[in-house]
Amino acid sequence: MKIILLIGLMISTISAENTKEPPKQIWSFDKPNGTFDRAALQRGFQVYKEVCSACHGIKLISFRHLKAMGLSEAEIKSLAAQYQIKDGPNDDGEMFERPGRPSDYIPGPYTNEKQARAANNGAFPPDQSLIVKARLHGANYIYALLTGFKNAPENFKLQPGQYYNEFFPGHAISMAPPLSDGQVTYNDGTKATVEQMAYDVTAFLAWASEPEMEERKRLGFKVILYLLLMTGLFYATMRRIWKGIK
Repeated sequence: MKIILLIGLMISTISAENTKEPPKQIWSFDKPNGTFDRAALQRGFQVYKEVCSACHGIKLISFRHLKAMGLSEAEIKSLAAQYQIKDGPNDDGEMFERPGRPSDYIPGPYTNEKQARAANNGAFPPDQSLIVKARLHGANYIYALLTGFKNAPENFKLQPGQYYNEFFPGHAISMAPPLSDGQVTYNDGTKATVEQMAYDVTAFLAWASEPEMEERKRLGFKVILYLLLMTGLFYATMRRIWKGIK
């Protein structure tokens, strides 16, 4: 058993070493005082809803969370009502479906893992709620993965249902290229290129992974300012106390 684990670790290490490091992108949220671009978040949610949600869920995000992206309460209620949510049991002990409410979590495409694997040739599409936090290089990796599909080299063998991606560990990925130019029509008129859609949906997933980021940064700035102020006050007090003592 130890030998098998060691071999698996060696294979994983070799795959990681042979994987191309994703190039760094410029993100509005990547600075110490950075914030999320609301327009990009809304476009990214549109890409997720129209493209990614066919296979991937965001089970930790509720409809009312979308208010932080700039959506109005009316827009959130209208969006939630488009979904059918399983609820119950009712007075007869039976489960039933009802229109979604802002307090509901956004439902995923599958009810369980086995159903998801059966629909994807055995592969399990991971939930996207924390995907940016869960991957090395974070947002840069997700963007690179979405734009990294290429034709496989001649000496590289792919199994049926696999695709070549230069940034995926091992390069053989079971997800087909999800984006193509013009796949969505942005409400704000932005041209929907593969790169633009990948950038926007990555920004949205970064927000989904840490929707409290802006508040955390604001709080951190206040704490640092407080500590600097108290340090100056304590230093001045110390100088005054010890002023007449040699």
